[in-house]
Amino acid sequence: MTDASELESRERLARLWIEGEPAVRAFVFASVNSFTDAEDVVQKVALTVARRFDEYDPERSFEAWALWLAKSRVIDHYRVSGREKLVFSEQLMDQFADSLIARHSEQSARAVALETCVEKLPGKSRQLLELRYEDGASAEAMAEALRSTAGSVRVMLHRVRNLLAECIQTELRKEAQC
Repeated sequence: MTDASELESRERLARLWIEGEPAVRAFVFASVNSFTDAEDVVQKVALTVARRFDEYDPERSFEAWALWLAKSRVIDHYRVSGREKLVFSEQLMDQFADSLIARHSEQSARAVALETCVEKLPGKSRQLLELRYEDGASAEAMAEALRSTAGSVRVMLHRVRNLLAECIQTELRKEAQC
């Protein structure tokens, strides 16, 4: 493997892990009783994912693959520790992993819909959202930036949120019909 392709592979692994790690963490923490043990298992999963990344099939879901590895690490944890019994059956762990994957797909669809809807907003509405959610500005600071009053900024923000919520629902319905 060339240096460029190895760097590209590492970057891809990092990007996929950042996206999939919350589901892996949720799965492990729901499966392992002790917080410190769960943290250890998550670290072992991360190591396993890194070591076996060349086995990952990009045509399939990374999250599903990582959860499959996590399930194996959870089972190993209980096998090695011996002091606790496995809390869930393997079948239940599989169902839990499947539901996490489905939920992540739903959240991804919502994120795409949100991005689409924000792009449709007029410039002033986008500026309002940027001030509030990217800069963390208060209503007073937003009012000053927009040359308005804090009360009107709160009303505008409320209306923009409502527009976004309606737009997201519309986008999700469109996606479901496809």
